[in-house]
Formats: sequence, C-alpha cells, structure tokens
Amino acid sequence: MDLSVVIVSYNVKEYLREYLLSVKKASGDIDIEVFVVDNNSLDGSQEMLRQEFPEIKCIFNTYNCGFSAANNQAIKLSKGNFILLLNPDTIVEPGTFASCLKFMKEHPEAGALGVRMVNGEGIFLPESKRSLPTPLTSFFKITGISRLFPKSAFFNRYYLPQIDKNETAEAEVISGAFMFLGREALLKAGLPDEDFFMYGEDMDLSYRILVAGFKNFYFAETQIIHYKGKSTPMNSYSDLHHFYRAMRIYAKKRNMEKFSLLYLIIIPAIRLIEGLSVSIRFFRIKFSSKVHRLIKLP
Repeated sequence: MDLSVVIVSYNVKEYLREYLLSVKKASGDIDIEVFVVDNNSLDGSQEMLRQEFPEIKCIFNTYNCGFSAANNQAIKLSKGNFILLLNPDTIVEPGTFASCLKFMKEHPEAGALGVRMVNGEGIFLPESKRSLPTPLTSFFKITGISRLFPKSAFFNRYYLPQIDKNETAEAEVISGAFMFLGREALLKAGLPDEDFFMYGEDMDLSYRILVAGFKNFYFAETQIIHYKGKSTPMNSYSDLHHFYRAMRIYAKKRNMEKFSLLYLIIIPAIRLIEGLSVSIRFFRIKFSSKVHRLIKLP
C-alpha cells in the first residue's frame, strides 16, 4: 500500500466533512487507506462518519487521549509505505498526494515532507517551514525580537526567511498540520511522543528524524488550505496550558539546561507569557460578557 492518511478529530464536524471530501479527490489512483481517530467528539462527528464515510477506518475513543496518542493508535494499524499525519481543518489539492509521493520516492534520504500552507484567505502561513527552536532562536521568538527583524536569518531563524515560500528546500521542522512521513524514517525515529498532549510533538518528531539520519523538506510544488486553529483552537485555559507545557517539555527533552544562561531566561519567560495569556483571556471574556449584557438591556 502506498499511503496511510491519519486524521485526529475533536469537535470539528463540518471541517472534517469538507476535509474528507478533499481527500477523496486527492486520492486518485493511489493505493490509500484513511484513518480517523475521534477523541470523543460531542458535535455529531462520529455519527457523520458512520453515515457519510463508511469506507473510512474509524477509531472512536471514549475520552480525549491527546493528539500524539491518537495518531499512534492509527499508525500502529497502518500499512502504507508512507504515512501522512494531517489536521482535519485542512483542504488538500487534487494532486497533492501524488506529487508528495513522487518526491519522497525520488529522495530516499527524505524522512519527512511538509508543503506550502495558506489560510482561508490564501495568505501564506510561515510555519510551513521552520527551524529547530535552539536556545538562541527560542529566546528571539519568545521575547519578540524576531518580529522586529522578520527578514533576518539570524534574529528570525525560526521561520527560515532565507528560504523563499516558492522554493523547495531542506527545513528542520515539519508542521504537524501536514506531515508526510516515510515509514522507515518513522520506525527509526520512533512514534510521536505521547508526553505531548497536543502542540510541540511535530518539533520533537522532526528533530528525532534528523537524528535518525534522514532529512526533512519543505515542498513548495503543492499547497493546502489550513484553517489554522480550528482543530486545536486555544479557546480554553486547558488549551493554553497544553501549548506552553509543550514548550517546556521540548526544552527539557533537548537538554537546553546545558545552555545555563539562556535556559534560565527561556523557562521563566515561557511561564510569564503563559500567565499573561491566561490573564488576557480572562479579562477578554469578562469584558465581552459585560458588553453582551449591556447590548441586551432595553
């Protein structure tokens, strides 16, 4: 079998339907299997899958086990020579699977492949190509220095500004929204780390693929639409916690404490930004509820 597509779904019924229809069009003559792992959605996603997509291999969890763990459930059952981890809030172009398969087969050194991503308005998403968050790169990003120099390969190395968005090139980190993996590379690198409930698992897996001796590529010859934030919207305190916790887990796993000075700055900075984000959300909700009540007053 050529390709196994794995989607983790959680309360994104309408996006999931649109996504699966695009997958059908993109499949063409490819020998493909599609898995949907649903993390106990409460929006009718499971009923929709049973009724409208009976050909898809579904795993219905009774609780939300997290993004990495759900992906691993399907990966362990998959048979494809290549595995695509894909968010359900994406739309795939008809030729995307075929062109990615062709590239991967022609480049046996490739462990993972990401594509050009645009949002619903067609605007390029810079996370399509990223570098590993080294202590210095992380420091520039967390402190906001990178935003002051968006075209600098030194201060804004995280988004690899030296690589044109229309240029296929090596990139250290592949986005988990579209992560096209060779099975051999995945077996050598290991499955997504389940310590990451959501967020951060793509950086960690990208790093381990490089350590396993493979290369990661940003592939500019095709694109997908990514309705960013719909599959994992930071719309609760829990989501914010998981996001910043993932940053701390990654920093610890990569032994950033060896860089003592920067590490002493980065970890408190992450906690400070998390606290600010939670506070901003709290006051935004409180202010919005007050405005809503005022509008309802006669």
